Amino acid sequence: MEERFQKFTVLVTAVGRCIHKIKTEEMAEFDLKSSHVSCLYYLYKDEPLTAKELCDICEEDKANVSRSIKFLEETGYLACSSKHQKRYQSPIHLTEKGREIGQRIAAKIDRILELASEGLSEEHRAIFYNSFSLIMGNLQRICDGYEAAPDGSGA
Repeated sequence: MEERFQKFTVLVTAVGRCIHKIKTEEMAEFDLKSSHVSCLYYLYKDEPLTAKELCDICEEDKANVSRSIKFLEETGYLACSSKHQKRYQSPIHLTEKGREIGQRIAAKIDRILELASEGLSEEHRAIFYNSFSLIMGNLQRICDGYEAAPDGSGA
C-alpha cells in the first residue's frame, strides 16, 4: 500500500510540474504566463464566460482568475461585455487579438496532448481518463467530507 501511495503522489506531483513548465515555456512566445493559458483556452472554446464560470471550469482560485482577467483585459486579449452587472458575473469575450492567440494556444494544447499520449491506443486512453476521473471524484468526495464535518474529521 505504501508503494501505491508513493507512486500515485509522486506521479501526480510530477505531472503537475510538467504541465506548469510546458505552459510557461509555450506562453513565452506570446509574453504571457502559464496562469493565462486556461482563461484564453476556455474563452476560445466556450466564450462568452463570466469570471465565476472560468473559476469553475479551470478549478482555479478566484483571485488568480481575477488577476489573469485583469492582465488579459489590459493587454487587449479580452473585454467585458457589461459594465452594469457585478464584475465577477459579467460576460467576458475574446477580442480579435485574443481569438488569434486562443486558436494558437488550442493548437499547441492539441499537439502536446498527442505527444503526451504517444503509445496509447484510443481504448487505453479512454480507460485512463475514466479511471483518473473516478479517482478524482472519490478524492473530491473525501475532501468535501472534511468541509462538511464539524470537527474536520471527514466523517
